[in-house]
Amino acid sequence: MIMKSIIKYTFIVASVFAFAACTDNFEKDNTNPYEATDDMLQTDNLTVGSFFSQMELRMVPFTAGGQQDDSYGSTGSYQHFEGLCSDWYSGYVAPTGTWANGNHNGNYYFTGTWGNSMYSQNYTQIMPAWSKVKTNAEKNNTPQVTALATVVKVYAMHRVTDQYGPIPYVNYVAGSINNSFNSQEDVYKKFFNELDSAIDVLTPFASSGTKILEKFDYIYQGNSKKWAKFANTLRLRLALRVVYADPSLAQQEAEKSFSSTVGFLEDANDRATISGVTIMNPLWEQAYSWNEERMSSSMDAYMNGYNDPRLSKYFVAAKGDSKYHGIRLGINMASGNADYIGDKISNFNISSTSTIPYMSAAESYFLRAEAALRGWNAGGTAKDFYEKGIKVSMAEWGVTSGVEAYIASTAQPVAFVDNTGKGGDAAQPSTITVAYDEKASFEQNLERIITQKWIANFRISPEGWAEFRRTGYPKLFPTTRNSNAGTINTNLQIRRMPYPSTLYDNNSAAVQEAVKLLGGGDNGGTKLWWDKNPNH
Repeated sequence: MIMKSIIKYTFIVASVFAFAACTDNFEKDNTNPYEATDDMLQTDNLTVGSFFSQMELRMVPFTAGGQQDDSYGSTGSYQHFEGLCSDWYSGYVAPTGTWANGNHNGNYYFTGTWGNSMYSQNYTQIMPAWSKVKTNAEKNNTPQVTALATVVKVYAMHRVTDQYGPIPYVNYVAGSINNSFNSQEDVYKKFFNELDSAIDVLTPFASSGTKILEKFDYIYQGNSKKWAKFANTLRLRLALRVVYADPSLAQQEAEKSFSSTVGFLEDANDRATISGVTIMNPLWEQAYSWNEERMSSSMDAYMNGYNDPRLSKYFVAAKGDSKYHGIRLGINMASGNADYIGDKISNFNISSTSTIPYMSAAESYFLRAEAALRGWNAGGTAKDFYEKGIKVSMAEWGVTSGVEAYIASTAQPVAFVDNTGKGGDAAQPSTITVAYDEKASFEQNLERIITQKWIANFRISPEGWAEFRRTGYPKLFPTTRNSNAGTINTNLQIRRMPYPSTLYDNNSAAVQEAVKLLGGGDNGGTKLWWDKNPNH
């Protein structure tokens, strides 16, 4: 009955905020360290909790609660949100759909409203809900609830800004029609301020084991210790994201994470996924019901080349020869059919109710490996963190044998052979091995770390795409056709998605100002603020 009430109430909340996406000014949070008191433990308030649930369930659209509607989004929403952009551009997934005669986002021909959902299904739903949580939590004198909601907000909004660039964020007020976009630099600095304060607030709750919003939390069921670890890991992720744009800020925020007493996500059971609510996994529906998505050529080259023990955990062998085959981005499958695709290309090893991952526990080790590689005081060596990250990833995916052999392997990615026969063959993308080499150059070991992090973060595609843009790794196969060659470099690949058409319709002047902040045209070739790696 509690679950039904939460879901019903959240549906109502979602409809109320469906079209709210605005900013203005609000008083900047200035949170001092807190001690947990009895009054602060009164957290399970339906008014607050239902909005918090909405925030979690809006981070990735999917059909939930047994409702075949758009209350939390839908597979169609997810497809626009991730499936037609970051799923492809991260190198995890490739299209086998027959839309628009093969002329679509896969070859950089941006179609209709396909790029809108990250904003319409994420920003416009989560920001108003967060504002409501914050207002009610302040009335209830429960700063830990505000802190928890703010961590979720930062996680969601860093994905939004990493897709588009400048967004309305720093001076947000729900219900305002005066949208004011902020530069991505200012947005990231706000992220750090918010995470710093939130972690300070959550630390005593994590130490005491006090639960927060237990009945409304679909990720950690109110476990404040895991949420504090999640926030600290997120801070380190964002610190490294800006390392080429602002090295001093990056190291400063990273060292806060290293010195924090809350630690990081480290064990396989720390992995952040949605649970406790019935879902229809949107990638499963796209792949198995619609036959529109399959294994990518890049996953084929790396995982087959490394003989990766996770290969069968991630994918199902093609029916034709019981081997694992991917497909290139840009291949026109307009003449294909379901049987042909199933025989030639590997599907995903997921079910209709498979959980949706938000953050892997293994990621924290790869983040610390990179920090150590850069000479920061990360509390260990790059090699040790790197190898531990692989081990934890294997544990997350249920691999129990062959792990040590994999870590020591000197195998390399292989050339891609297009099993569809449509001319997508490609040369070996890289010679990087799994085995760590302390005598190798900085760049070689960075490639090694990011490549393994990419494999470990399978299906967390916004992160995979962002890290590829930041570092140039792993080396992904480009699209076979580039319909936007005038603005997007085929080998450099797409750097961002254009702003949603609805933003131009509703507030064109504000979007024009956002494009000025972006520092380039509103197209897929313009780099974001943090995208400043001189080598890529």
